[in-house]
Order: sequence, then structure tokens, then C-alpha cells
Amino acid sequence: MAAQPSVLVVEDEAPQREVLVYNLEAEGYDVRQATSGGAALDLAREDHPDLVLLDWMLPEVSGIEVCRQLKAAAETRAIPVIMISARSEEVDRVRGLEIGADDYMVKPYSVVELMARIRTQLRRVRPASMGERLEFEDVVVDTAEHRVFRASRELHLGPTEFRLLTTFMERPGRVWSRDQLLDRVWGRDIYVDSRTVDVHVGRLRKALRSSGEASDPIRTVRGAGYALG
Repeated sequence: MAAQPSVLVVEDEAPQREVLVYNLEAEGYDVRQATSGGAALDLAREDHPDLVLLDWMLPEVSGIEVCRQLKAAAETRAIPVIMISARSEEVDRVRGLEIGADDYMVKPYSVVELMARIRTQLRRVRPASMGERLEFEDVVVDTAEHRVFRASRELHLGPTEFRLLTTFMERPGRVWSRDQLLDRVWGRDIYVDSRTVDVHVGRLRKALRSSGEASDPIRTVRGAGYALG
């Protein structure tokens, strides 16, 4: 299976963190944890989670400053941030949203509502994991039915090539390094040599051109990795 959407939980209070982790893992998400603002910044910059659940009151670096730094950096600004805080005043909610948070929830909150808001944010950044239909030029991926078409002709991809293609199509133009593709397509807990990525990208390219199309939509970026378009 492809790596599931990853969520970084940043909460220093153990009971609340455990509730969040339990519910997220029950939904099938790959959950990572941080108990301080500094650790959250390090993890976000290193792992590039798909979403961050961020408490406002944290040791070392406040949640609001973590959010500000994430949204100020090109490599992390696209990561959705849901701020969680006991601060319920309108001025606090406005401040959190103005600093860059994509959503804001006040403690105590409904876990059911939080999960719905998480799905809404992930639908934007990981549409394939939410069963959305993906399109790029003449390539169409129906993630719900696990089918791929190019120029209206159905293609037959292996499971790894399918996961590679959906990864590329979720973020056209983004350059993915081999290590990033390994984490996203194979998962963090499986050891695969990075050169294996080249083999499967080659197979994907061959499949995309099997319908008679001459153009290759996958671009090799020398010294960096691969991109779609």
C-alpha cells in the first residue's frame, strides 16, 4: 500500500496527545509526535508531514511562532496547519488565522469534528488518499476505482507504478527526490534502495507511452529527482 497521509501532532500534554494519536491511527493515518515547538519545527522540516495539528501553548517555541515559521519557509508553507487552543476569544482565532493557520479549533473540541476538518485539509493536499479523481493534461487517474487513462485509453499499471503516478499527479510540477518518493510510495518502515525508484519510474514512463503517445510527461531533474510536467 502507498504510505498513508502523515499527520504531525504537536501537543505537550500527554493525555490530549494520546487521544489525538489514538483517533488518528484508528483512521489509518501515519502519526508523528512532538512535545515542543522546537521539535515540531525540526520534524516538519525533515519529514514534510501532510498536515500539522498544532497546540498554541508549547514549551521552547509557541505554537503561533511554529506556525509563522512553517508558513514563512518555501519548503513547508504548503503544509496545512490546524491550530488547537484553549484561547477562545475572537482576537486569538483571528491572530492564529492571520499568522497562517489553515484552520482553528478551540478546546474542548469534538474529535469527530476535528477528524472531518482534517479530511477537508487532506483532500486539498493528498486528494488521491481521499479517493479523488486526478487529471493532468491527457492523463486521468480514478483513484476510487484504481484505473488510469491516457488520451481516453485505459493503461494497466503495476501497484508501485500506480502509487508513483498518483504521487506525481497530486503535485504537478513539484520535484520529488528519490528519498521523498521512497517515503511516499514505499513507506518509511520499508528498506528499498533509492535506485529502485529509477527502475519503477522507467516502467511508469513505458506504460504512459504504451497507448501510442510520443510525449513523456515525467521530467528528470538532474541531481534532484523527478517531476510531472
